[in-house]
Parts: sequence; structure tokens; C-alpha cells
Amino acid sequence: MSDIRAYPRDLHTDFDIDDPSLSSNFEEVMNELVARCPVAKSRTGTGYAVINRYRDVRACALDWRTFSSEGGWMLNAPEGNVTILPEDCDPPYHDKWRQVLNPPFSKPSVAKLTDYVREKAAALLDPMVARGECEFVADFAARFPGIILFERIFPVPLEDLPQLFDDIDVYSFGPLEERVAAFERVHAYLEQFLRNRHASPPQGDIVDGIVAGVDKNGETCPWEDRVYAALDVVFGGLATTTHAIAAAIFHFAAHPDIRRELLANPHLVDNAVAETVRLYAPVVAPARTVTKPVEIAGVPFEPGDRIALNLAAASRDPEACANPQEFDLHREDVVHTAFGVGPHRCLGEHLARLEIKVVIEEFLKRIPDFSLKPGTWPGHTSEQMRSMRDLHLVWPSQ
Repeated sequence: MSDIRAYPRDLHTDFDIDDPSLSSNFEEVMNELVARCPVAKSRTGTGYAVINRYRDVRACALDWRTFSSEGGWMLNAPEGNVTILPEDCDPPYHDKWRQVLNPPFSKPSVAKLTDYVREKAAALLDPMVARGECEFVADFAARFPGIILFERIFPVPLEDLPQLFDDIDVYSFGPLEERVAAFERVHAYLEQFLRNRHASPPQGDIVDGIVAGVDKNGETCPWEDRVYAALDVVFGGLATTTHAIAAAIFHFAAHPDIRRELLANPHLVDNAVAETVRLYAPVVAPARTVTKPVEIAGVPFEPGDRIALNLAAASRDPEACANPQEFDLHREDVVHTAFGVGPHRCLGEHLARLEIKVVIEEFLKRIPDFSLKPGTWPGHTSEQMRSMRDLHLVWPSQ
């Protein structure tokens, strides 16, 4: 176990979300922030504040006029970073894009994918069973969400996926100096992909809507905005779900009592999914820009100030959730902000829930008794997003 004293900064006045030590002290830092620091200040880069308590995060996320997304979700974005849509815009333009993007991610549409998702999970898991071990992130969690997204929702040629996955991973979690180049490669690929689709007959999928674009100030939006919308779908559909899937299996490996309880009570799987995303939020703290003088938890802000809404900490707030540090399969009302709040609530929430649920069910069906490989512990990258980098598991050979 790590100790909050191992974190080298003053969390209240000198917080840095990009500090590498956050990865190994993540839970302790989040718990400390929500318990004792409603607003943390950072002097990193141009400076920003981190909003940590549930009621404040929720209020800011709902008030998009005061806390705008126009300045982008990334704090201290590197030079050359570009917009992703509709993440980096406000209503009404945001809402027009969501009308285009929402249909394949709606609850009824996602429900129709259940059998297919289960079939794909089984196809990846079955060859693993006899081996008695795996590195779960590389062998399964990093592959599974992309297969679903690119086969059924955003149909990219499968032979292009390995390079696309690699570049998306580098942009999301790689060395800072390599991220812009990786993003540019994904951007160039998707731009050409959309142009090819623009020149082809409609296929009745989400890409048709992206290619057609939406109204912006009385005329069709620029072509570049369509590429930005494609970028949002692709980035949002991969890294975040990978982390949540890996986190669920990690928790059951590290807590066999909870695993055995779920095996005995499989009807609690939806609660297991909810507790996973609450305690292992993949999106830690998206940024907003203050548009008018305002106070948050008694701290004054001025127009132009940058803040980050700490979804991960807010989901651990004891004011919103009793015994928030416990993974409770019997929790009746799981209150959290892991999928966001307000206009920017996660586009792929229903798909993510389905994928996590299916993976838990199918993994436990095949491998009910497993543990962390001796001498290993998952590595993480933690900044504005959190990612599990490896998860070594072992189980009795079958």
C-alpha cells in the first residue's frame, strides 16, 4: 500500500495532475482531496484549480455557460494540440453533434449488440484458459473495446487497427513529447478515411452522419470539424473502456472474497459494474474555462481561469456515497460522476457498461479462481486520464 506522505507535493497549493508519482499514490491522493481539499490549486504551466467534491463537480458540470468546454478538455495542452468534438465545445453546437453521434450508442441500440459482444469476449478468452496465465491488458482489455467499436459502430478496416491502436495509446498515455505526433497520425488517418467514405455510397452507419456534418452558424460545419468528431468517437471508445475492464478483473483478483460473493450471487453483476467505474474512473479530471466571476466552495474565480472537474475524487465523496472506499456489491444506489454529468456525459456509457458486464460474466465463467501473479502489481499511468498498463494473472491450469 502507498502512503499519502509519499506524494511529493502540497496537494492544496501545488497540485500537479501530470506528476508521475500520482500513479502509485492515486487512491490516497483522491481520498485526501475529497476529504480535506474542496479546491486544489496548481502552479504548473499556466496554472489551474482542481474541483474535488461531488456537489461542486456536479454543479460546475451542469452549468456549462459559466464553465465552458470551448477551451478544451486538456490542461496545459501541448503546442499543436487540436480540438475534439463535441467534447471541446458548448451547446448548441455540442448538442447538434450529439444528435448525430448518439443513436448507435443509445441504450436500445447497445442492447442489440449483447450477443455479439458476448461472442467476441468468448473468442478472446477461450484460447487463454488452458495457459494458466495472461497479461490481461495486452491479451484482452486493450483489444476487446476496439474490436466492438470498429466492427459494429465505426467500421475501420481491421488490418489498420494495430497501428491505430498504438497511436491512440501513445497520444493518450505515452511520453508527452511523443503525443502530438501520434495524434497527428491518427488525425491524418481519420481524415483520409472520412474522405474515402465521402466519395462512397452511404452505408447507414455513424460515419455517414459525421461525413454529412451539422449546422454551424447557419451553414454546414467545416470539414475539419467532422474529423474532430471522428477523433472523439475513436479516442473515447478505446482507452477509457480498456481501463475499466482491466480494473474490474484486477479488483476480483486482489479481493477474492468479493469475487466469491459475485460468483455466488451473479445477479449482482450490474452493481459490480457500477462499483468498478465509481472506484476506477478512467477519466480523472476534464478541464473547463471560467466565463464570469464565480465562487466554488468559497474560492473566487475570474473569467479565463482554468479548472478541472475531478470526477475520480467526486465519486469517492462520503457526502454522496456511504463508505465510499468500499467496493460494495450490495450498494443500492451507486452515486458517482465517472461517466460525467450534464451535456458532456459520456457518449459511450451504455456500451461501456455492457462490455464491462459481459467481460466479468464471461471471465468468471471460464476462470473462476485467479489471482495476481506473485511478485507483480499493475502499473498505471495517471494524469487527466488513468490507464492500467499491465495486469499479470495466474490460475490453475485447466
